[in-house]
Amino acid sequence: MNLPNYLTLARLGMIPVLVLLWYIPFPGHRWACAILFLLAAITDFFDGYLARKNNLETPFGAFMDPVADKVMVAVALGLLIEHWDKALMTLPAVIILCREILVSALREWMAEMGARGVVKVSWIGKLKTTAQMTAITWLLAFPSDQGWMAQVGLWILILAALLTLQSLFIYLRAAWPYLMGQAKG
Repeated sequence: MNLPNYLTLARLGMIPVLVLLWYIPFPGHRWACAILFLLAAITDFFDGYLARKNNLETPFGAFMDPVADKVMVAVALGLLIEHWDKALMTLPAVIILCREILVSALREWMAEMGARGVVKVSWIGKLKTTAQMTAITWLLAFPSDQGWMAQVGLWILILAALLTLQSLFIYLRAAWPYLMGQAKG
C-alpha cells in the first residue's frame, strides 16, 4: 500500500458519506455534498499523478482506481436522478453510466486480446471526465429548485454526455477491427 492507493480507498470511503450528507437535512448539506464530491475528484487526479510520477503504480491501484471513480460517479448521478425526477437529467446521466460500463467491458476484453493499448485513455476522455466532474459538483451544490444556477449544471452535464458519446465512438472505432475479428492482439 502507498499514498496513491490510500487516496483511492479514501475516495471509496467518501461514497457512503456522500449519501448520508445528501439525505440528512441540515443547512448547507448540498454544499457539503458538492465539496465532498469535488474532493473525491481531486483525489482521483492526484492518486494517478502521484503513482505515475513516483513510480508507485500497483496492480491494486490499476484495478481499484477506475472502480472508485465509476462507483462515485454512479452514486452521485443516482442521487441527482432521484432529486430531479426529469428526463432532461436522467437521459444524460444514463448515457454517462452506460458508456462507463461499455468502455470498461471493452477495455477488459481488449486486454484479453492483448491489445489494451488500443483503447487507452485519450484527451477526449480526460475532457469528458472534467466536464462530468464539474457538472456533478455543480448539480450537487445547486438543486433543481435553484433556477438558472441549477440549469447551468444541467447544461454542463448535457455537454459531458455529448463528450461521453464522442469518446465512446472513438474507442469503438479503434477497437472495431478487433471486434469484427479482423485484427489480432
